[in-house]
Amino acid sequence: MAKKKQRVLTPAELKRKEVAEKISSQMMQEGYRKRELIIGVWQANLLAIVVMLPFMVLAWVLFWAFHNTPFMDFLDSILKCLFFLAVIILLIVVHEGIHGLTWGCFARNHFQSISFGVIWEALTPYCTCVEPLTKMQYITGSVMPTLVLGSGLTTASIFTDNYLLLALAELMILSGGGDFLVVLKILRNKPEGRTAIYLDHPYECGVIMFEK
Repeated sequence: MAKKKQRVLTPAELKRKEVAEKISSQMMQEGYRKRELIIGVWQANLLAIVVMLPFMVLAWVLFWAFHNTPFMDFLDSILKCLFFLAVIILLIVVHEGIHGLTWGCFARNHFQSISFGVIWEALTPYCTCVEPLTKMQYITGSVMPTLVLGSGLTTASIFTDNYLLLALAELMILSGGGDFLVVLKILRNKPEGRTAIYLDHPYECGVIMFEK
């Protein structure tokens, strides 16, 4: 069987890998056991649709419950299409920024522990925290962008009867699929010990769990 080709790590990822290895060594010296809870980037992108589909349907149903109006062609010009694309890019940046803002509030070194990047092979932007966090802290930072942008834009679309905002809400809900998959993996893998903390994996989609 052909060996799977490993992704070439960027300098930033190599630096985070070195930091993670130092943290892992220290944690294991303190009696913690290490488990990696990771998901393939392509797998995350595909399963994100399945995981987030119920929430996307819910947003659509809520909108139609208040506005039973004919669907409008809200992208009826090149200018509107370009504007829509620009807003999507902006919201993706905001999405990652919310991750960083939330985790930065929890981290001991705050925003010095936050970094951003893009896995270009899968066109996947990311935000990562190089400090271990508690389960609640990590999960809160993971789901916060979807809660803020997904629910916020859905609510705004309902109050304004705006299909454009609804479409953006659906995309922001979908963009949180990878985050929700990692959270589900954390919740499904309960620690065997009484204590567990979680470190963002330095270059994969997932976390390193330390337990004792």
